Amino acid sequence: MHEENKAAPNGCGKIRSGTQKEAALLALMEKTGYNMIQENGQRKFGGPPPGWEGPPPPRGCEVFVGKIPRDMYEDELVPVFERAGKIYEFRLMMEFSGENRGYAFVMYTTKEEAQLAIKILNNYEIRPGKFIGVCVSLDNCRLFIGAIPKEKKKEEILNEMKKVTEGVVDVIVYPNATDKTKNRGFAFVEYESHRAAAMARRRLIPGTFQLWGHTIQVDWADPEKEVDEETMQRVKVLYVRNLMISTTEDTIKAEFNKFKPGVVERVKKLRDYAFVHFFHRDDAIAAMSVMNGKCIDGANIEVTLAKPVNKEGTWKQHFNGQISPSSENLLGFPNKEGGHQKSLGKPTSLPVRLNGQHSPGPPEVERCTYPFFPGIKLTPISMYSLKSSHFSSAAMHLDYFCNKNNWAPPEYYLYSTTSQDGKILLVYKVLIPGIADGSQSYFMPDKLCTTVESAKELAAQFTLLHLECVSRLSQLYTLFGLNCPEEEKFGIRCFGSCHKRKKNTTRIHDYQRFTLHVF
Repeated sequence: MHEENKAAPNGCGKIRSGTQKEAALLALMEKTGYNMIQENGQRKFGGPPPGWEGPPPPRGCEVFVGKIPRDMYEDELVPVFERAGKIYEFRLMMEFSGENRGYAFVMYTTKEEAQLAIKILNNYEIRPGKFIGVCVSLDNCRLFIGAIPKEKKKEEILNEMKKVTEGVVDVIVYPNATDKTKNRGFAFVEYESHRAAAMARRRLIPGTFQLWGHTIQVDWADPEKEVDEETMQRVKVLYVRNLMISTTEDTIKAEFNKFKPGVVERVKKLRDYAFVHFFHRDDAIAAMSVMNGKCIDGANIEVTLAKPVNKEGTWKQHFNGQISPSSENLLGFPNKEGGHQKSLGKPTSLPVRLNGQHSPGPPEVERCTYPFFPGIKLTPISMYSLKSSHFSSAAMHLDYFCNKNNWAPPEYYLYSTTSQDGKILLVYKVLIPGIADGSQSYFMPDKLCTTVESAKELAAQFTLLHLECVSRLSQLYTLFGLNCPEEEKFGIRCFGSCHKRKKNTTRIHDYQRFTLHVF
């Protein structure tokens, strides 16, 4: 076990030497019977615990813990987290100095225990004035594979992926919206573990790798949104995918009313998918069972329960894609044709991606107005003296970010092309003068827009994400007081109180709603 000579205060404000800390950890191990090992920048307590038989706990049993005081260790942390249930494994991320890195992962034996830990320990005052953050942690076992030949069938893609990577469990392929005999040019590959997926991504990520003579795109797929069981028990809306473009809402309503007339309240169709609203949940469940796999207008449809969006979520899903309280307020959106969206179910208005993972827009900005009474004193102010939370526009965020890094303002160059149906499509190239190492001074998204405003927002958004500043990754590091691992990439300074990255630190991947996974 690592021994430090440096003394550190304990929870009572006293100083503990390295020997005292080690003695406390040994006492914890003796009391609980758990083993403890340190490897790859993390210290593992348990995994499995004494007497454990069978496989590890399923997905959803692990929580992420942030803002841990750097001089706090397992002898103080484990008793706190044992209040929620039996700990299968406690992983504390460690610095070479012997201090912890401010965050940990706690795996419980059941999902219920993990949920209880979030409920009772999120924002828990671990020491006077020190509050920890606790949220769900999920492994990502799915990769997005783009630029696949559209004539390839699921079996061909599955066999090919098994040849070039290990641990492949399944391949998810969606049919083309206009020609059901073809795929959409991309697929999702499911692996048996996060490690297997990460090793596959590492093997496939170089641009020289080809499948069937094509250079493929490889990235992490967006995780599917987790919706609690209590919320799902109230859902009475079905999500219907793989419809023909020509199929109408009236046709869909008529087909779903066949098994029991008058049960459908309304239908909302968007491109090749739809939401079918029922008056009663029982009828929705029955219709899902009857209609899944049925043929409508020559297409075999897939029917599932729609997943409600968490309206109380802290982060918006898109800069320019606020979800309205209608059918679009339900998860389960398919990928737009040729859009190569890396999620199994989200709207595709303006995709926000960082390393293949969904990255939100800035924190929700208060949009209500206040009365301006005569005599109110106004003070001149620079926008650069404000906090980033005062901006809702990606373009404004980019300007703000450049200023904070002492760069010249971003320069936008507009380009256009014409679509097959005659529409003018637009894209901006963004030039950032003065990036520290000059490795890449311009950025251009791989999507075209129909309006100038959308094109500019998308370009700014794309640039910000590639600079890794306003993505959820840096927001999470700032929120939980962690070291931001990508600051040195462009010589940038992220928003918040991030510090310079130390060498050989473990890479952290942003994940769904305050969720991180260390690989």
